[in-house]
Amino acid sequence: MFVPGVFRRNVFDDFFEYPFGDRNAAQLMKTDVMESDQDYTILIDLPGIEKENVTAELKDGYLTITAASSQQNDSQDDNGRYLRRERFSGSYSRSFYVGDTVTEQDIGAKFENGVLKLTIPKKEPQPAIETKRLIQIEG
Repeated sequence: MFVPGVFRRNVFDDFFEYPFGDRNAAQLMKTDVMESDQDYTILIDLPGIEKENVTAELKDGYLTITAASSQQNDSQDDNGRYLRRERFSGSYSRSFYVGDTVTEQDIGAKFENGVLKLTIPKKEPQPAIETKRLIQIEG
């Protein structure tokens, strides 16, 4: 049965909502990709994430960006009883295929004001060089 979005599963869904809601990494890590004649520029929004919690890894032609977040909001009254206690921790990642010819030294990365900016140069694929490997024949 289809129930309109007005009816929630729990009355407290809005009151004690996850800091990021029920979103997946693509929604959390909003990304813009721009192309110029020389390179690609990727801008990834990472609000509330510290630079130390962001990693960029290049493996097998895929650039993977991972961001981790850990938040704890505690409020106590004068007697030390919790009025509210919320915690969130998690990590998100996105991957982009950049090609096998790009190396980690080619990629420029800058994190400023909650936005990660990556610059990836355009490289032409190198033609495979045929090498002959002779096998030693005994006898």
